Amino acid sequence: MSILGAVIVPHPPVILPEVGRGREHKVQATLDAYRAAARQAADWAPETLIITSPHAPLYSDYFHISPGKSGCWDMSAFGAPQVRLEAKYDEAFRMELVKRAQEAGLQAGILGEKAYDPDHGTAVPLYFLREAGVTCPIVRIGLSGFTPLEHYQLGQCIAAAAEALGRRTVLIASGDLSHKLTEDGPYGFVPEGPAFDEQITAAMAEGDFARLLSFDPIFCGRAAECGLRSFQIMAGALDGLAVRPQLLSHEGTFGVGYAVAVFTPTGPDESRRFGLRYERLARERLEARKAAEDPWVRLARQSLETYIRTGQRLSELPEDLPEEMCTSQAGAFVSLHIDGQLRGCIGTISPAAPSVAEEIVQNAVSAGTGDPRFRPVRAHELDRLEYKVDVLGAAEQINSPEELDVRRYGVIVSCGHRRGLLLPDLEGVDTVEQQIDIARQKGGIAPDESYTLERFEVVRHI
Repeated sequence: MSILGAVIVPHPPVILPEVGRGREHKVQATLDAYRAAARQAADWAPETLIITSPHAPLYSDYFHISPGKSGCWDMSAFGAPQVRLEAKYDEAFRMELVKRAQEAGLQAGILGEKAYDPDHGTAVPLYFLREAGVTCPIVRIGLSGFTPLEHYQLGQCIAAAAEALGRRTVLIASGDLSHKLTEDGPYGFVPEGPAFDEQITAAMAEGDFARLLSFDPIFCGRAAECGLRSFQIMAGALDGLAVRPQLLSHEGTFGVGYAVAVFTPTGPDESRRFGLRYERLARERLEARKAAEDPWVRLARQSLETYIRTGQRLSELPEDLPEEMCTSQAGAFVSLHIDGQLRGCIGTISPAAPSVAEEIVQNAVSAGTGDPRFRPVRAHELDRLEYKVDVLGAAEQINSPEELDVRRYGVIVSCGHRRGLLLPDLEGVDTVEQQIDIARQKGGIAPDESYTLERFEVVRHI
């Protein structure tokens, strides 16, 4: 067993005495737990330390693993330039990890290092680990926009690399919890903030790694959580192992959740293959969803799957489509999701094809291959995609934001030839002001430019 143990820690710079200058004592329980966890890591006597950090280079479609021979970080940005942390990188481990990640179909490697890289998500844990006497080389890993399962799978690759090299390895999962715990905190308060902290610390205390994979992404976004994906990688590194969980502390004094937890493996346990369980449940959910798809959604799925698998667009429309799909015209948006996370969305404001059906065919392919925010959908992702089709009604000019309703109407913001559109009833968009602002930005319209507003209704197919 090369994974000796894992630790969850927060990374507030204020907890360092040189930065906090006394304020660190306001989170004394966190400070004490941090030092206890660092001592436990030292007792494991690791040869390699894996640090997963939300503040390492982060990409939507790539796991960044820091290159080079060593890294250096300081607390200059927090008023303490004298605090300087250095670490050698375990180059052999990094090479083995990249190889195994790529063999597992994960996009991971050493590309994309940033010139200036303060990363207190790495520096703060290193401070306490050095204090406890841990001086071994490290491998530093950034998070990504990938799914919970893919973060878990990267953790499995870490464990496989450790086993292959025979390295005594400890994983440090750096990450804060919700950033929205109190009204007087730096990010304000939402009810989801304390709810998230309560649920995730319960999962830590019980060693319930399945729960780490099943959080609703919209709920997490509202809570403004920081470390969940870091914890998912940790869970994957402990796949198939029984653990003794210890939640050492949880505080939210400054309006941000800080938790410290230690997980000590105690032996094999096949019932703790949470990645396999997650895949099975996701597959069952998707099969049920597919069985209930209406013709609009089914056509979108068939269009994209045909294109990805054959390189050809549908040559003929299915014969069993409702007449209205073949005889009417309308703009339509096709949205793709995997595990609740957006994977692509492309649409047309007004009709660009002879029928709604052909509009859906074109936009489904574009959503999967032409959304500039995402890499093209790959064949192995097709069975995990969830589709949504919004058919737009006619747009009508309005004179005031008061004529909008974020649940009922979408909005089009126009300035000259520039136009930005936002669909109605989107999670996380709760006010008309938000709706207009997002649509304006999508259209490249500055806040001080004059613009006109249109509203429209949609028929949503899921």
